[in-house]
Amino acid sequence: MPSRNSQSQSHLTKPFTSMTSWAAVHMQPCLLVRDTILKGLDEIERQIERGEFAWRTDREDVHMNIEAALTDLVGEPAKKLHTARSRNDQVCTDFRLWCRDAIDAIALRIKHLQVSLVKLALKNEGLIVPGYTHLQRAQPVLLQHLLLAYVEQLERDASRLLDCRVRMNFCPLGACALAGTGLPIDRFMTSEALGFTAPMRNSIDAVSDRDFVLEFLSANSITAIHLSRLGEEWVLWASEEFGFLTPSDSVSTGSSIMPQKKNPDPMELVRGKSARVVGDLVSLLVLCKGLPHAYNRDLQEDKEPVFDSVKTIMGMLEVSAEFADNITFNQERIRNALPAGHLDATTLADYLVKKGIPFRTSHDIVGRSVAFCVSRKCQLQDLSLAELRSISTVFDEDVYEFLGVENAIKKFSSYGSTGSECVSSQLDYWVAKLDLSRK
Repeated sequence: MPSRNSQSQSHLTKPFTSMTSWAAVHMQPCLLVRDTILKGLDEIERQIERGEFAWRTDREDVHMNIEAALTDLVGEPAKKLHTARSRNDQVCTDFRLWCRDAIDAIALRIKHLQVSLVKLALKNEGLIVPGYTHLQRAQPVLLQHLLLAYVEQLERDASRLLDCRVRMNFCPLGACALAGTGLPIDRFMTSEALGFTAPMRNSIDAVSDRDFVLEFLSANSITAIHLSRLGEEWVLWASEEFGFLTPSDSVSTGSSIMPQKKNPDPMELVRGKSARVVGDLVSLLVLCKGLPHAYNRDLQEDKEPVFDSVKTIMGMLEVSAEFADNITFNQERIRNALPAGHLDATTLADYLVKKGIPFRTSHDIVGRSVAFCVSRKCQLQDLSLAELRSISTVFDEDVYEFLGVENAIKKFSSYGSTGSECVSSQLDYWVAKLDLSRK
């Protein structure tokens, strides 16, 4: 049992390509030995890819397996590979290289989803939908405005990842076990050759901290939460109770017993898998809590949450983009749903404010106007001027320019608002940034 618990082969084979990259740099001063070692590593990599590599549990971990296999292949030169390095700094270097590439891959998938959402917005120009607070109807908004809200959130998600990448991009190689080495190595050369900003300043810090993956998984978790919210909204909107969107058959499933069902399964899974990504972060946070400096074997457990988080978040992004490409918003159903909820009430309050009435007083007047509508089972725009003036003499003929969702949308003008001109400006920004066309 102890030997089985100490083995770390399965989850360390993922960064093997990164391992080959730094080996090439590490052996740079001795070109003949380097070329011999690289040929051996290339052969081992091919064996691993073909599933032919003979992993041996008595060799403790992936590093010792690779070194022993390399010795079998090339002989004496393989024994030089471990010069001025430890598994501690090697693993940290591999891990940073792997995470760096993973961040780039996730950021690209975020952009793909942004493109899908912007294209969806362009196809639904002018469509007004109910905006919600507390899942209660609140104010009218343009559907484009709502879709672009997710594009903005995804942009911050990408920014967090790339910002994390900046702090991650420092090289531990040469820190060795924890104290560095007395051998004449050039950490600046190896750092630059591997694409790092610089070598890490403190060798103890270099091998012992995992804040770079904590930050990475934190960024992934925030992205997952945003995707979960998108999933929740679209699952609701696909329900018969809302009926605002219809997924195509390619992104929906039926029921094994109910023939009428058309389930938005992909977005339900996106919503569900967000829990997994957050769980990966929590696992890593608890793992790192209370570890003394420098390296501890506990850190063998840091890889699997990261690999799982990356695989899961990339799948969530890909599925969300595919779903966005294969849905239709039901414009007639949405338009028929707009009259309910008095969505123009706040715009009516703004009308009174423009007439010089304090907002709190305006709020009360509009509240009484809505109550009057509820008793008459009608909308604010259905009230006659006489009925409105029976509530407040401030109302005049121009009040009807503020009533109805179409008129209400026209009155929004603040920067970032749901007004048509504001949303058009937001779309222009994203079309240019994502290199799209409005045609």
